[in-house]
Amino acid sequence: QVQLVESGGGLVQAGGSLRVSCVASKRTSNTVTMGWFRQAPGKEREFVAAINMAVGLANVADSVKDRFTISRDNDKNTVNLQMNRLKPEDTAVYYCVAGARWDNQRLDNFMYWGQGTQVTVSS
Repeated sequence: QVQLVESGGGLVQAGGSLRVSCVASKRTSNTVTMGWFRQAPGKEREFVAAINMAVGLANVADSVKDRFTISRDNDKNTVNLQMNRLKPEDTAVYYCVAGARWDNQRLDNFMYWGQGTQVTVSS
């Protein structure tokens, strides 16, 4: 079993920045990709970004592509999401995920999920 532990998040004003990070407890064939989903109140979970841990190929949702950056430290099994120019609509619980394919945005591509970290953007 793989545990994903998130850190970061919190409360920020619109236009500000936050960084969330996640570390995986171990590597398996289903942690070659790590990334993030988010879920806002009353909405479905949506894909945010994913990255291939070995080679760094990234897949970022169009809705955040110009503001969010995903990065990784493969030696430390860590993925980071830098969020800039945050908007109130970015308010959500952000979930760290791990799966097999970096180019697949479907929920069922990701076998492991963290418990989530709250990001709140005030207007």
